[in-house]
Amino acid sequence: MDLFDYMREKEQQNASPLASRMRPRTLEEVVGQEHIVGKGKLLYRAIKADKLGSVIFYGPPGTGKTTLAKVVANTTSAEFLQINATSAGKKDMEEAVSAAKNNLGMYGKKTILFVDEIHRFNKGQQDYLLPFVEDGTIILIGATTENPYFEVNSALISRSLIFELKPLTRENITALLLRAAKDRERGMGAFGTVLCEDAAQFLADAANGDARSALNALELGVLTTEKSGDGKIYITLEVAAECIQKRTLKYDKKGDNHYDTISAFIKSMRGSDPDAAVYYLARMLYAGEEVAFIARRIMICAAEDVSNADPNALIVATAAAAAVERLGMPEGRIVLAQAAAYVACAPKSNSSIVAIDAAMQAVENDKTPPIPPYLQDAHYPGAANLARGIGYKYAHEYENHYVRQQYLPDVYKDRKFYVPSDNGYEKTIQEYFKKIGKE
Repeated sequence: MDLFDYMREKEQQNASPLASRMRPRTLEEVVGQEHIVGKGKLLYRAIKADKLGSVIFYGPPGTGKTTLAKVVANTTSAEFLQINATSAGKKDMEEAVSAAKNNLGMYGKKTILFVDEIHRFNKGQQDYLLPFVEDGTIILIGATTENPYFEVNSALISRSLIFELKPLTRENITALLLRAAKDRERGMGAFGTVLCEDAAQFLADAANGDARSALNALELGVLTTEKSGDGKIYITLEVAAECIQKRTLKYDKKGDNHYDTISAFIKSMRGSDPDAAVYYLARMLYAGEEVAFIARRIMICAAEDVSNADPNALIVATAAAAAVERLGMPEGRIVLAQAAAYVACAPKSNSSIVAIDAAMQAVENDKTPPIPPYLQDAHYPGAANLARGIGYKYAHEYENHYVRQQYLPDVYKDRKFYVPSDNGYEKTIQEYFKKIGKE
């Protein structure tokens, strides 16, 4: 590299976007992805020991795939080459392989080839790399936003380790924003940037796991905001909202707005108003509420307010909680809306909560009466000598698989804890009780 190349590279670094300038240079600077680059994890150990084999990084945009490749480039003693599958042709691949052969043959040095957007390579292009990966001429690092098991040749998959990168958390992105705001060398610290806490939280929420989006918004805010009288640039909530083109919503996740909105959401489902339920759901999602918290509240409402009037409500709510965990956002919003609407439209009953609360009160306030002997365990040696289980009537031996028998302790023998309502399936339960003569 001559002087002109060096100056051109330095100028390009200075002119590059904030997200590019703030890429971590070492493993210690990486934020998030602890499940693969946390201390002691396989990828962490391999990079530290400079013993990395072929790998494919798979995950949504802005989660750090290229960043991890750059960290490898800064750590390894191997030659590091990079191409992008969206623009690279066969000639670029041939040149990379030729350079790798020279490095290995002349200097005994390995070559890491980083292929960004590797899923954009067609089958023939991927097949071209295969023999050179197989014989060790190149160590392949592929990056893709698509599921590699569908988009990358099975032969390459079998010779590579797959590492899935997760969307960065709100805390991860907040930490990156604060670091960028203070960094005077690569970040916006030289501008006297002050990133307000609520603005940082807003940008982190709005980024939806994409660190690049949040950092670009911060840079735009700093470059377009005038300095205050004290010579500093304050990135407030209003400035942050303008930069990311998302309206701010008054919603404090630890304050009244949080509790008021979730309260309105639950009461709308309980009140059989699917329109209001979906509206309050949208408010919470827009403000960045934790989807797991919302899913839990839907499950609770299904059990507390629908109960056995529609037993499927709890099944739908529970399935939605599992599905949204797998899907993530934004697709998860559809699952949550379906569950919230189902619970809102279902017939209502609070019989189960009335039953358990009454039973809990009885257990708490009264002495614990003995269980009738014929209901006690009769399977251990000597149980018969104590009259355990003697006299028990096995329901399946009787008509309709029911026989009148006292199950509650004597003190509660006439107590009714669960009283089914006249709504939905509970009306069927009432009719069944009448059929078998259970009053």
